[in-house]
Amino acid sequence: MVLSSNNDFIMTQESQASSAILELQSDRLRLIACPLQVAEFALHHAPTITTLLGIKVSQEWPLDEVKNFITWYGEQLAKDKMLLGWGLWLMVHRADNVIIGDVGFKGRPGKDGTIDIGYSIVPSYRRQGYTIEAASRLMAWALQQPRVRRVTARCLQNNFGSIRVLEKLGMRRVSHEAEWVYWELLNG
Repeated sequence: MVLSSNNDFIMTQESQASSAILELQSDRLRLIACPLQVAEFALHHAPTITTLLGIKVSQEWPLDEVKNFITWYGEQLAKDKMLLGWGLWLMVHRADNVIIGDVGFKGRPGKDGTIDIGYSIVPSYRRQGYTIEAASRLMAWALQQPRVRRVTARCLQNNFGSIRVLEKLGMRRVSHEAEWVYWELLNG
């Protein structure tokens, strides 16, 4: 059942998950705000995710670098249901109906209106534009939210793939520190 629809933003009530599912769509992807039940099972029980959402889970997902974030996100979401949408979003390949990565924010906008974006994609789907497509769609949604004034990101100086993604997203380098490069995109 569709609760609301705004262009390609969909909120559905999924009976199996027994909670609202926030979803954004792009040409080739569905982005689903990771519900608590999925965060709880993401690291050890992919078949449960398939049952909850009707989506296959790539054997490559989640990547090692995002596993700690999923655990933290699940703990935070259990305490504050309003965090949904401001954390992890599942990157689902529409044609294959499989989770191929994740994109998301590291919490709600700060007092200054800043949100920090991050992303990861499984190796077999890299270098095909999916990360740019997902991050672009999620940033467009976030920049429509009244409290968001700025999107930031950081990446390692030698992560050339991520540097290309951030440049194509229109973000600009604002500083660097040790091995990190910091980026931002202002709203408006």
